[in-house]
Amino acid sequence: MKFLVVDDERDVEMLFRQKFRKEIRSGLIELEFAFSGQDAIDRLQSTQPPDVLYIFSDINMPGMSGLEMLEKIKSQFPQIQVSMISAYGDDDNYQRAIESGAKEFFTKPIDFNSLKMEMQQILEGS
Repeated sequence: MKFLVVDDERDVEMLFRQKFRKEIRSGLIELEFAFSGQDAIDRLQSTQPPDVLYIFSDINMPGMSGLEMLEKIKSQFPQIQVSMISAYGDDDNYQRAIESGAKEFFTKPIDFNSLKMEMQQILEGS
């Protein structure tokens, strides 16, 4: 199963690869990374149908925000599950994310145990 992590901070890739080392090694998941909302949209459009099952995206990014990206993804690729993350657990971002179709909303610092449970549910459902 392929998961896409979208965040403008490049050190997130190393963190995710470290936290999901066992799942990656066992072949349970593949992680891909995009460093902007537009990069994520371009990656999804490059394969027909998209080979990504789940997207985990930051909300606050330069250019296209995570919420803008979420709306585009849900209109073009409604089958892809998207969860959002924000450094701020504010109600406005939470409400917009859920109303736009986000499956879950996480706040930083990321609780990787919760994220692993989320990924496990998606793997079991596919």
